[in-house]
Amino acid sequence: MKISTMLSYAGGFRAAAAQVAEMEKAGLDLVWVAEAYGMDSPSLMGYLAALTERVEIGSAILPIYTRTPTLIAMTAAGVDVLSDGRFNLGLGSSGPQVIEGWHGVPFDAPLGRTREIIDICRKVWAREAPLEHHGQNYDMPLPAGQGTGLGKALKIIGRPVRPRIPVWIASLGEKNVAMTAEIADGWIPMLYVPEKAHLVWGDALAAGSAKRDPSLEPLQITTGGMVAIGEGDEIRDLRNLARPMVALYVGGMGAKGRNFYNDVVRRYGYEELAEKIQDLYLDGKKSEAEALIPEDLLESMSLCGPESYVAERIAAFKAAGVTHLQVAPMPTGDQTATDIVAKVKEMIG
Repeated sequence: MKISTMLSYAGGFRAAAAQVAEMEKAGLDLVWVAEAYGMDSPSLMGYLAALTERVEIGSAILPIYTRTPTLIAMTAAGVDVLSDGRFNLGLGSSGPQVIEGWHGVPFDAPLGRTREIIDICRKVWAREAPLEHHGQNYDMPLPAGQGTGLGKALKIIGRPVRPRIPVWIASLGEKNVAMTAEIADGWIPMLYVPEKAHLVWGDALAAGSAKRDPSLEPLQITTGGMVAIGEGDEIRDLRNLARPMVALYVGGMGAKGRNFYNDVVRRYGYEELAEKIQDLYLDGKKSEAEALIPEDLLESMSLCGPESYVAERIAAFKAAGVTHLQVAPMPTGDQTATDIVAKVKEMIG
């Protein structure tokens, strides 16, 4: 099992990047960089590539609607060059609120687009022939009757460092997870409870794996949660800091009937609570929604407690098939985030 983390730059990107460089020395294997509707992640990843030497760098996520497939491929190849082959391309559909609200692009055919984009990216990186792709969502070059008619099949000019860059998909719905298990190198789930994950995604993962190309390595999985190591209620109570985030996703990320995060929590066995949380959140009663997040759900998605307890949680994630334990370090006392990464690295062995 490897260790990954999500870059947190609420307090400033340069400071967060410097912290990643320190975590690298302590054994951090992979850092994910989000985009959403903040700073564009490729710029930040390029900076990280220059600041680090060993840690892998991943996009989590590049939304599939915000760039052409070939630009996604070019961007991935560019960051891979800057990092000497340390890049991981994390893709996802994001959601209608961001895609239609921020980017002004219709949110349509997420599965079909994802499948085509990955196929196009792999063709671009392999550089075996000028790019030709004619699918339901993308046409390269444009066919006769569209555009000027002057388009031609091209190869990427620079030779990528690797002909195959790892592609990860952030997915939650059954069809999307099945596709992830079929074609991706890695999977980025959210709200992951290792003891119950099979109830939500087991069938979808099995269905996708049955169609998986034998040339692909086994599917990698990155997920985890908040990590705080120590004694006493103060350590355990730190997981309550996740309440606003969980309430946002379960309650506010999507409309009624179109919230995959809410669906996941329902399938964990919290049907009534999930509905109440969503109703309260959509009514603007965010604090009340946060208060309803079950304590045991927060506990099962985190690693907060004495060292022996954290070791048990690490073992649970590993037993569930997680290959990259994603940690959100919560230092207390004289601890640093780097100390926590070092300790988790030691515990993983």
